[in-house]
Amino acid sequence: MDTQLPGGTYRIGDLEVTRLGYGAMQLAGPHVFGPPKDRDEALAVLREVVETGINHIDTSDYYGPYVTNELIREALSPYPADLHIVTKVGARRDEEGGWPPAREPADLQQQVRDNLEHLGLEAMDVVNLRMGGFDAPEPGSIAPQVEALAELQQQGLIRHIGLSTVSAEQLAEAQRIAPIACIQNLYNIANRQDDDLVDLTAEQGIAFVPYFPLGGFTRLQSDTLEGVAGRLGATPLSVALAWLLQRSPNILLIPGTSSRAHLRENIAGAGLELPEDALAELDAIGR
Repeated sequence: MDTQLPGGTYRIGDLEVTRLGYGAMQLAGPHVFGPPKDRDEALAVLREVVETGINHIDTSDYYGPYVTNELIREALSPYPADLHIVTKVGARRDEEGGWPPAREPADLQQQVRDNLEHLGLEAMDVVNLRMGGFDAPEPGSIAPQVEALAELQQQGLIRHIGLSTVSAEQLAEAQRIAPIACIQNLYNIANRQDDDLVDLTAEQGIAFVPYFPLGGFTRLQSDTLEGVAGRLGATPLSVALAWLLQRSPNILLIPGTSSRAHLRENIAGAGLELPEDALAELDAIGR
């Protein structure tokens, strides 16, 4: 493993992963639906991800649907021994490209099996249970869903269970059923509602994986961010990635791209070392 990547490594359960991972969502077509615009480039991006030393790829069978997982299998199977693939369950795609929830226990178990089939794996390293809304948790018990994944874990089809878009209370509920190895919630320099959850998971040795680390479908816009980036001779997106890595040692990044050039920019940007005065300015953005 190339530990020279920005941030070094952390553990998801007993899996040692590079803190800078790769999110595969953008490999599918427009709006994460259908085939990629450039299939050869998509395959080349995946191969370069592994060549750089990144060993943590985040995906889901509902990207495409199926497209991204099939690309991963084509590009990387047989998989390197230290490559860890993380998927999500809890939704499906309709014919219009929508994302209707699919969270009944039987649905979740079938989704895990579908991921295994399309990736060509016998067991998933990590399965994240996607609950909540688009960008925030929703109240309510998640016990039936966690129990469904725990059953597959006992059968050896899942190594580690994670949660996505959940609250601290839902994390505690899930932990009474099975060990939780990671949390994947919306979090970035301007969206700090999960500050306490980041700290809580760090105390418990649970990985925290922010989705939309660069702001999501609308890029981060902040005069403060622009000013810090200008002083450092960096891009705002580089500063945003670097801030996350320096925010807490349990934060793992999964920025996505369908371009090898952009992949290299993300890797270089995340390696930016932010001075203390810049960190103090940036910390004030989301508070």
